[in-house]
Amino acid sequence: MNTLLITNIGTLATPAGTAAKSGGAQGEIRTLRGAWILIEDGVIAQVGTGTPPACAGETLDAGGALVTPGLVDAHTHLVFGGWRQNELGLKLHGKTYLEIQNAGGGIQSTTNATRTASEETLTEKARLALDEMMAFGTTACEAKSGYGLATEHELKQLRTIRRLQQEHPMDIAATFMGAHLIPAEYKQNRKEYVRLVCEEMLPAVKEQGIAKFCDVFCEADTFTVDESRQILEAGLRCGLRPKIHADEIEPIGGSVLAGEVGAISAEHLIVCPPEGIKSLAKGGVIACLLPATSFYLGAAFAPARAMVEAGVPVAMATDFNPGSCPCLNMQLVMNLGCLKYKLTPEEVLTAVTLNGAAAIDMADRIGSVEAGKQADLVIWEAEDLNYICYRFGSNLVRNVIKRGQIYTKAAKGGLS
Repeated sequence: MNTLLITNIGTLATPAGTAAKSGGAQGEIRTLRGAWILIEDGVIAQVGTGTPPACAGETLDAGGALVTPGLVDAHTHLVFGGWRQNELGLKLHGKTYLEIQNAGGGIQSTTNATRTASEETLTEKARLALDEMMAFGTTACEAKSGYGLATEHELKQLRTIRRLQQEHPMDIAATFMGAHLIPAEYKQNRKEYVRLVCEEMLPAVKEQGIAKFCDVFCEADTFTVDESRQILEAGLRCGLRPKIHADEIEPIGGSVLAGEVGAISAEHLIVCPPEGIKSLAKGGVIACLLPATSFYLGAAFAPARAMVEAGVPVAMATDFNPGSCPCLNMQLVMNLGCLKYKLTPEEVLTAVTLNGAAAIDMADRIGSVEAGKQADLVIWEAEDLNYICYRFGSNLVRNVIKRGQIYTKAAKGGLS
């Protein structure tokens, strides 16, 4: 048996449980002073305070620092070809997201680059991104397809994710998102593309067993509410739980649909109206909010406080992608959660750990520091939770523990 004992923890801060927290419970954090954690074969065996037990294996002194669960990035577009730095100047000159997209940039531009990239190229690029994510304290993430927009290329993206699931320490949840955009070749025949997603792509994904969720971009100029419902219901028939990009730019009804179809999560929700919040709460949908996207686009910020008060569980994630949020740093997401959403540090911690884990159906094994859960932890260059929400622009990770394996921040900022 491989054992690791972490001692001299100044403060252990963690949510508790195996399901998403909402309302007042989102801010309920278990705090232990002078704590220790015993890990056996990558699983937390005991958590306590005072004199730690004897350990025949490795011991790690936390040096009086803060320890939290590993961060969970529940919304990323990890696998893609190329970048889109050329769009920065267009944005600076006032072009909107949809204007850039409709002019052939945006998602279509990345689709073109992804289609021409080999699976090996996509894998190596995404592997580097995962390494950077871990260096910022992320130990689990979600990864979507959606830049192939043709059966062979959507499957290529999902195979890339499966390979990374097998080869990288990060836990990765795979989401099929063939309904990210109507590709250029189907602009005049959108019904045929929706049919293709429902009748060809989704059955192929089911047959290969390479995704757990089905997502759709329900937005003006992408997929209507009726089209989104059709796609998500087809996904359910193929065994894929629904997710939905909703109310990012215009409140056309995506958040209401999320509640109606029982989506595990609704994403973005920047302009989510009161009826959308009510539907999310009624349907038990987790709101996965993406504050770094609002920051990067100069957009409004989602009504997070209203959601918490309405009993909607709130998670937060990066939305890492080449166009609207080229950011892998969950620490920045935590900063923005406090500064822009006005969430407390305790609510933010739950949002980026347990609730994020629940949004990718992993809360039974990650997202909190409790006996029986996977040993995914962060040791911070901080004494308390307030400090990591207060500081920004620096990587405050000292160590990442992934399944009981210690990774230490190197001089150049990565992990070793």
